[in-house]
Amino acid sequence: MSVQPQPWPQPDPQIAAAIRAMYRGKREAPLAVQVRDRLGELFPDAAFADAFGRAGKPGWSPGRLALVTVLQKAANLTDRQAADEVRENLAWKYALGLSLEDPGFDHSVLSEFRSRVVTHELEERALDLLLERLRGLGLVGAGGGQRTDSTHIVAAVRDLNRLELAGESVRAALNALAAACPGWVDQVLVVEDWSRRYADRIDTWRLPTSKAKQDALALDYAKDGYTLLQAVYAHGSPAWLRELPAVQSLRIVLVQNYIRTTAGNGHIRVKRRESAEDGGDGLPPGPIRLASPYDTDARWSAKQDMFWNGYKLHVSETCHPQADGDRPARPNIITNVATTASTLPDSKALEPIHQALQRRRLLPARHYLDSGYPSAELIVGSAKTYGVALITPVLLDTSRQAKAQEGFAADDFTIDWDNQQAVCPAGKTSATWTPNIQNGVPKTVVTFAALDCIPCPFKEQCTSSRKNRRQLSLYPRELTEAIRDARNRQQTGTWQRDYALRAGVEGTIRQATHTTGLRRARYRGLPKTHLDHTTSATALNLIRLHSCWNGHPLDRANHSHLARLQLGLSA
Repeated sequence: MSVQPQPWPQPDPQIAAAIRAMYRGKREAPLAVQVRDRLGELFPDAAFADAFGRAGKPGWSPGRLALVTVLQKAANLTDRQAADEVRENLAWKYALGLSLEDPGFDHSVLSEFRSRVVTHELEERALDLLLERLRGLGLVGAGGGQRTDSTHIVAAVRDLNRLELAGESVRAALNALAAACPGWVDQVLVVEDWSRRYADRIDTWRLPTSKAKQDALALDYAKDGYTLLQAVYAHGSPAWLRELPAVQSLRIVLVQNYIRTTAGNGHIRVKRRESAEDGGDGLPPGPIRLASPYDTDARWSAKQDMFWNGYKLHVSETCHPQADGDRPARPNIITNVATTASTLPDSKALEPIHQALQRRRLLPARHYLDSGYPSAELIVGSAKTYGVALITPVLLDTSRQAKAQEGFAADDFTIDWDNQQAVCPAGKTSATWTPNIQNGVPKTVVTFAALDCIPCPFKEQCTSSRKNRRQLSLYPRELTEAIRDARNRQQTGTWQRDYALRAGVEGTIRQATHTTGLRRARYRGLPKTHLDHTTSATALNLIRLHSCWNGHPLDRANHSHLARLQLGLSA
């Protein structure tokens, strides 16, 4: 498949005349028509040419395929439905510059296009091109405010328990080997015996109900897996079979869920791994534990009362403060989407988000976040490296005194950094100042003398230590002062009114999950899932621009009749 980048054709005159006739007067033109009229050739072929060859059979324009993919997400269509729209919908033909007789393409072209984009790491190209165009139009730019929040994404695979995972991993490897090298499978394995157990997918309702039989079946799955791997890694087997993804997934699943030992008589013993809390050998940590042989990037994760298998999506958008009753002059534009493993803490995702915004020249001056993102290091580092002020509630002091709001918390002590000493509320000066490393983080332990603490009348309010002396564990000066300043600011009404701007991003996430169906991943694997997310973000930006172009109110709150009654009574 080759591509020779060329400008998009102008809309067919016959189609343009029909569009003008259908949408004259106050009738609003569809999204596809207004995108072509206002933004022109949004995705040039040259931007995607690296994913295609220079010689060979000419293929469909990749730039126009990118627009089809975005319009597909805006309407939440399947590949077949999107291909039908290209053939039948005049608005889509107008946007793509197709003639009335153009037959379009087979729906499989869209899948091939996505695979090429992912293979050549162009997942963010469509969003980059749109943001660059909007930046040129003055609709988005560096500075101002942006807000970010995360949500869970459910993987496009079944949820498997450990028993199902073991059996399904063996089955996936068998199917992959049978498809890749059926002659080898026929020579090495007794196909009839293996097919009897692994022909159908492993389902809970087919498994035995008693725990003893389930434990025995789990060991049978493991023994079959080890037998299969032994055959694949045998000297006479083709070496390339070992590189099949399903074979590697089986190997990892067996290592993570079973222990194989050799007794003194040479007998091999296999047993299941159990958690350390149950007295077992321990299971691997969540970030590396496979949850499915079909999507090796998906992970089980939990957040409060939410428990899911999949990914995490971080959405960043512009936000503009406004007076009550005023309409925003421009829509809030999604500036970045980051798809991460579900087990990655939000704080670990903030640095890559700032790097992506810096690459797009869209770094905000104020970044509104919830309490899951910030840390002392990030508050200081974001301001120093990127010039971004994090508007976010920091975690309050978790010491016993601060929680009870009785006695002296760490913030009640005066720190003299220059002289390396601290002064307690009773006026006593610290005895020692000891820099050290705690869990890889540089800190300073400040200790007061027992002779000062024991006779102090405020001792019961200050410490319950058996050593009868108070200790403080301090971050470096810059971090400690940043945390204290942030805690003081977030207690003021001005800060709380400003921080209320962050809540709007939750509506954006709801719009993304309902309009474009992002809650459940359409594809398997992190790269393709991220492509789906960037395409959805591009589609949502176009939907918002379309509303703005037609004068529709943005960020409109919908209330039920009961909610309206409650608001009226409250007023």
